[in-house]
Amino acid sequence: MNDTPILALARHQAAGTGTPVGPAEVSRRHYSLATLRSTIATWDKRMRFRWDLEQKSRANPHLIDDIGLTRDEVEAEIAKPFWRR
Repeated sequence: MNDTPILALARHQAAGTGTPVGPAEVSRRHYSLATLRSTIATWDKRMRFRWDLEQKSRANPHLIDDIGLTRDEVEAEIAKPFWRR
């Protein structure tokens, strides 16, 4: 049997396939975390916008006409899940 440690083989194989090993992996992970944060912030913004729109349409329905939307458009926007544009 071969006495070479498995970890050493894994690093050698990963380096041979073009897969980043070492500090480059950390920066890729950081980029993914930044993307996740941005996505969550966008979803939060949409949820707040739709909640505000619903509150305004109930409290002051005449304001919906002032911003150029119909009641059906407002209802369609409010009904969307947070992940949809």
